[in-house]
Amino acid sequence: MKIRVGFGFDVHRLVPGRELWLGGIKLEHESGLLGHSDADVLIHAICDALLGAANMRDIGYHFPDTAGEFKGIDSKLLLARTVELIAAKGYKVGNVDATVCAERPKLKARITEMQTVLAPLMGVDVDDVSIKATTTEKLGFTGREEGISAYATVLIEKVC
Repeated sequence: MKIRVGFGFDVHRLVPGRELWLGGIKLEHESGLLGHSDADVLIHAICDALLGAANMRDIGYHFPDTAGEFKGIDSKLLLARTVELIAAKGYKVGNVDATVCAERPKLKARITEMQTVLAPLMGVDVDDVSIKATTTEKLGFTGREEGISAYATVLIEKVC
C-alpha cells in the first residue's frame, strides 16, 4: 500500500459582524473570521494538507480568492471538492490530525460535532478525524484574540 503524508496551516483575522465557522459548524461568538469564503481555518488547513500530500499545490491554487464563484462559499464544499481532486489522482483519505489555536471560544464541547460533520465529507470514520484545541497562553495574535489558526496533518492512501 502506498501512503503519503501532508501538512496544512491556515490563519484568519477575527472581525466583528461575521459568523464564526470552525470545523464545518457555526459557533456563537462576538466575532467571525474574515475571508473570501466562510473562512473556516480548520477546513482550510485540512484541504491544504490533503492537497500537499497528493502533490497538488494548495487551496489558493484550486480555489482562488479572486474567483467570484468562491465568494462566501461554505468551506465544507471546498473540502468535498478537495477529496474529489485527490481521488482523481488515485488517493483516498486515511486519517486527519488537526489542531485549532484560539483563546476563545472554548471548543472542547464542540469537537465531537466537528468530527461528525467532517468525517463523511472525507469518506472516513469519525475515529479517523482527530481534532484538538489549544490556546497560545495569551501570546501572539491568537492570544490577543486577533485571529485563529489551525494546523492539520493527514495521511492519504493510494487506491489500488
